[in-house]
Formats: sequence, structure tokens, C-alpha cells
Amino acid sequence: MSRRKIHPSTASALDGVLFDGMTVMCGGFGLSGNPETLIEALGVTGVKDLTVISNNCGADGLGLWTLLNNGQIRKMVSSYVGENKLFADLFLSGRLELELNPQGTLAERIRAGGAGIPAFYTRTGVGTVVADGKPMEEFDGETYVRERWLRADLAIVKAWKGDAEGNLIYRKTARNFNPEMATAAAVTIAEVEELVPSGTLDPDQIHTPGIYVNRIIQGHAYRKHIEQRTVRARPSRAADVPGPAIATGETF
Repeated sequence: MSRRKIHPSTASALDGVLFDGMTVMCGGFGLSGNPETLIEALGVTGVKDLTVISNNCGADGLGLWTLLNNGQIRKMVSSYVGENKLFADLFLSGRLELELNPQGTLAERIRAGGAGIPAFYTRTGVGTVVADGKPMEEFDGETYVRERWLRADLAIVKAWKGDAEGNLIYRKTARNFNPEMATAAAVTIAEVEELVPSGTLDPDQIHTPGIYVNRIIQGHAYRKHIEQRTVRARPSRAADVPGPAIATGETF
């Protein structure tokens, strides 16, 4: 039975799952832990009018940016959109809908969707546009805003290792959003850097049990992207002494 979860290609894994207007959860944090192979495959299919739930929408030329560039995304449900000029242009021109969430609220809405909790209360966002139009309630003298769960028709996630049963282990930053999204969709498809035989993974190290994963593929050609590299010289007091520059960016 479990062998049926392994698919030889992205086309096979996506077969019978996609439809225009569907909601897709896409794992990862920035460009770390993105299901790059499956994102590329979605672009090839031409499925459109997508609502995509993801921490962000890629960076210029990378990640979910490709689906934006293809005109396949109608709405984003995100917490951070600052690295994507195309995203800004589409939103400001009215060609892209955006539901912006505080990052912790986004994570909890997804977790709630997987746990079967249709709504919860949080203080985050009270008194801001985040709370506009949402029910409010007071608990112990503090005002809280009610947030709804998030669920999707499809979740695409990326793991470090997976087995034929669909059990997954994530590495470092890839644990942001991927495990929660795997539980919160009607169909979950995982891509992995390494596909191992059943029984190979230490049960105590598994982050997503295979019961949540419907299909799994072996990914390919992964690269460690840096979203934005900033280089500056040392302070003027050391201007006459050559020294290393300082670079920042995601390197996981």
C-alpha cells in the first residue's frame, strides 16, 4: 500500500489533484525549505486563479515568484512580502489580492487547520488593520481578536528525508511551516532530498508522520539560495586597514 505513495515524476504526483481556483499551501521560510521541484511543476501545468498560503512569495526570479510571473496566482495569504518587486507591483496595481498576517498568527492558523480547531483568539493585531472586521472578545481584562483556521486543497512541502510510508524529517529552517502545512490540506505531496527505505528513519526523529502524506517524490538539483546579500565596509576608524566585508542572508 505504502509503495503507492512514491511517484516517479512531478507530473504523476500532481495528476488528478489540480484544478483552477484551488487553494495551495506551500512550505518553507523565505527560500529555505521551498518545494522547488513541485513549484516548478505547478508552473508547467498552467493551473490558474490560485490562492496560495505561504510565508512569502519567493524572491525575484526564485520560488513562488515563477507562479506570480506566469499570472497563475490570484491571491496570497502571507506574513512577509518584502523581497519581491513583482509582488509589490501586482498588489499596488490591483492585480493581486493579499491577506497579510502577523507571522505567528499565520503559523497558528495553519496549525489550527491541521488540528481541527476552526477558530482561536489572540492579542496579536488588536488595534491594527489586522483586526478590522473580525470579532473581538475580552478575556481577563484584555481584548483579543478571533482568527479562523486555514486549510487547503493541496499542500506541497519539502523535507530532507522521507520514506516509502511518507514519514518526513526536515532540516533546520525547513521546519518553518512545512510540518504544519502537511497536516492542513486535503492532499499533501512531499518532495525530499533523500528517499530512503521504510524502517530507515529513527521514529523519534520523524517530524511528519506518513499518515498525513498522500504522495512523495524525489526532488532534484537543490541550491542554497541567499535572498538578499548586503555588503558594507568596516567603520571609518578602520578604513585604512583591509578587513573582511560582512554579508547577511539566508544560507540554510
